Parts: sequence; structure tokens; C-alpha cells
Amino acid sequence: MKKILFTLLLLQIIASGVVFSGEIPKREFRGAWFPTVTNTTWHSMTTGEIKEDIVFYLDLFKKLNMNAVIFQVRPQADALFVSELEPWSRFLTGTQGVAPDPLFDPAEFIIEECHKRGMELHAWFNPYRVSSSSNEVLAKNHLYFEKPHLFVHYGNQIYFDPGQPESREHTISVIKDFVSRYDVDAIHFDDYFYPYRVPYRDFPDDSSFEKYREQDGYGMFEKDEWRRNNVNVLVKELNKTIKSIKPWVKFGISPFGVWRNDYVDSKGSQSASLQTNYDDLFADVLKWTEQKWIDYNAPQLYWEIGHRRVDYKKMTDWWIKNRNGVNLYIGQSIWNQLSIKNYNGDVVNQLHRKMTIIRENDSIDGNIWWSGLGLASNKELADSLYYSYQKYPALVPLYPAIDSLVPQPVDEVKFKRGKLTWKGQFSGDKMNDPFFYVVYRFPKGTPVNIENSSAIFLITNQTSAKLKRDRGETILVTALDRCQNESKPVYLNL
Repeated sequence: MKKILFTLLLLQIIASGVVFSGEIPKREFRGAWFPTVTNTTWHSMTTGEIKEDIVFYLDLFKKLNMNAVIFQVRPQADALFVSELEPWSRFLTGTQGVAPDPLFDPAEFIIEECHKRGMELHAWFNPYRVSSSSNEVLAKNHLYFEKPHLFVHYGNQIYFDPGQPESREHTISVIKDFVSRYDVDAIHFDDYFYPYRVPYRDFPDDSSFEKYREQDGYGMFEKDEWRRNNVNVLVKELNKTIKSIKPWVKFGISPFGVWRNDYVDSKGSQSASLQTNYDDLFADVLKWTEQKWIDYNAPQLYWEIGHRRVDYKKMTDWWIKNRNGVNLYIGQSIWNQLSIKNYNGDVVNQLHRKMTIIRENDSIDGNIWWSGLGLASNKELADSLYYSYQKYPALVPLYPAIDSLVPQPVDEVKFKRGKLTWKGQFSGDKMNDPFFYVVYRFPKGTPVNIENSSAIFLITNQTSAKLKRDRGETILVTALDRCQNESKPVYLNL
């Protein structure tokens, strides 16, 4: 059934296509968030149906030339992967702690399926949230019952207390275990650190503040400074832990779109947001980029151009100014692009203006679309990406601070009976060995330019590709390593 729906969706996209004549970059981050905390259907599906559902969306993302999927593996101190540290997620089976039957590992499955399609998989973790409402039932083996002192109730939800060092240690242990066992490309956090404020109620961490406000190596803190330091230490130690296990695994964060307002801090943005990272979530994102504790920053800029309190254009300019040498991706809402109601009552399409801002500024490296799942129903945006802004495939941006060495070129490029084959050259260095390959096609008479994104035929983790021979065309094959550094091309004239 999902295959039929995907085919119908593709036909609708093609039928309503528009054409964009602007330059499409060869390297651009094109991420799609795949949330599981919003999932209301998997608990009633069989394992086969869940896999079919995942494949449906991955096929859609691939068709739209996405190159990264941000999949939520830990929504609420639970697991959509095999874990001895936390219980199975209720978003998978309907009941926390109950494993799928037959046993199925969503994280392992989606990593393999993404890599088959030449896409990265970024595993998305929430560090502190334990529940979303007061009527949820936690699994009997949840850490909440073993170590209740690590948790607090705030509003109608349960959270880890970030002021408890053991809370931080547990989160790092969970992610350390995941990175050790799974072939993941990046670890991802969104905007949920300390929770968004509940009106007229302070976060209940007085006891941990009194106990831990003076921390070895950090000094004595006022409460807000102490809270920020708790998050800083988590981010710093987590980055160090990830890189110690697999140095090619990126660490990215997608914070709320406002760091601080300029009427509070001269370094802040021209905005009047009711919430900020620094003062409400205690997330000092600028410090993380300055210290290079994260590899990419993807602020959620879901507002429109011209918003009275938080203007999209002003916010992109502010984040560019405060990029601090870290890759910058813009979190885009798929629902706030095509039909935005102006203050004079007009309904306007801002997609072209927003994409022009992204494409014309070299300091912005791409986008992450929220929610990627919504692209299945937002066909107008899907056709704009398919025919225009993501018409051709793209490699992800480089991460020179992690690795800048290029892999060895491929070997033995051959074409026979409709099949192109090649071999990768391996040295045993996982950082620089081939992981993906790129096939370029240049028809007879076309200038051979490896920077031309329209020439990218395929990005794959396989060493072969089916293609129909076009006499006189030139084929190029390159190797990509784990950070998508690209080898020199090997040519084949057909």
C-alpha cells in the first residue's frame, strides 16, 4: 500500500512541477527531521508495516534529493534501539518497556536503509525529558524507580535534573553505548535542554543547586549561571566522548531560534522573543560554537520574513554573524513557506525569498526541514523542492575541523552490459576509507566539470550502478570518506 501511495505522490509532484533556473550547489546540507515522539500509528502496526512506513518516507526524501535524515531514537529517556540502559519506547509498541515482536531494531534498520540510498543518518536524542504528560506509565525497569533523586516533576512532566552530575553521566553513557554499536553519522540534539518555562513556576532544582553549586574546576555560581554550566559541561563532555569512539561522527544541535534579545544583551539579535536559549533553556549556543564543542548548528527559524517580533531575515543575519566557524544550517518549517498571511491580509509565498537568502550567502550551508514527514502531504512544497531548489543531488558540506584528507581514487572502473562497476581502495583507516561513491555523467559535447551538480547521477554505498549507455558520454567516479571528502575522479569514456 505504501508503494502505491508513494507512486501517486510522485505523480502529483511531477504533474504540478515548477522550474527554478538558479544555480544549485554541489554541496548543501538537506536534512529532514523524522520525529517519533509524534508517532501515533506504529503501536498498531506489524514489524513489516513499520519497516514499510520507514521506507516510504526514505524513498520520498531520496526522491527530493535529501542527503541526511535526523531520526529520533530517544524521545523520552527511552529507546527506539536495542538498549540495556533504557526501556523500549512506547512510541514503537504503545507500552514503554515492551519490545517489538518479532524483535526489530528501528535505528539499525533506518541506518542501513539511509546508507543504501547514499544518505546520512543523524541519531536524534533528547537529553532530559522523561514524560510528556501526567498520565504516562513508565516501565518498571526505568531508571526513575531505581534512582528517583535524579528526577524532578515540573508542570505535568518528568525530567532528569540537569544539576545532578549522575543525570549527565547517564545521558552520556546512553549515547556512548549507541555510538559504539551503531554505524551512525552524527548525534543530534534539538532545542530541549532545561524545559520551556511553566508560567509562575521555577524549575524545582533547589536541592541539587545547594549541593552542587560549587563544582570542582568551575567555581561558585549563581543559579542561572550554574544551570548554564550544567548544560555546557554536558555538551563539552559529550562531544569529547563521541570523538574518542568514532572521530568521524559529527555532533550537531538545533537550538531555538533566538539566543538572546538585544534589549537584554547587546550581543543579542534584533528580536522580542518571549523565550530564549540563554535565559530560559540555559543553552549558551554561542559558547558551544566559539569553543567548537559542536560540529554544526541548525537554529530553528520557523518565522516569516517581516515577522514583527522575530524577523526571519534579521535572524539569519544574526546567526551568520555569530557562526564562529561552525557549519550553519537553517531549521525551516515546511508549513511556513508557501501560504504566509501578511499583516495586511495578503497571503504570500516566501519560499523563493528564503531560499535566495540561503543560496546567496556562503556562510549558510543548507537546511533541515521540519517536519520531514509532512512533505508527504505538503505536495506544493515537495514539488518546489523536486523541480527547483533540490532538483539535483548534493553532497553534504565539508567538516575540515574533523578531517580534510581525501580518500584514494577508485580503481578498475568498467562498463559492461548496462552495468558500471568499480573498486574502492581501502587502507584500514575508517576515517578516510571510501564510504560512499559518486557517479557523474557528462553527455557527448558537454564540458566535464565535477562541480556541476546537474552531472551527479548517483550517490551510493555500492560499487556498481545500472545505466543505459549513451555513446560518447564521459563517466566520472569518485570516492567519499566518512566526512564526504572527495577523491580525485576516475574517467571512463563510453
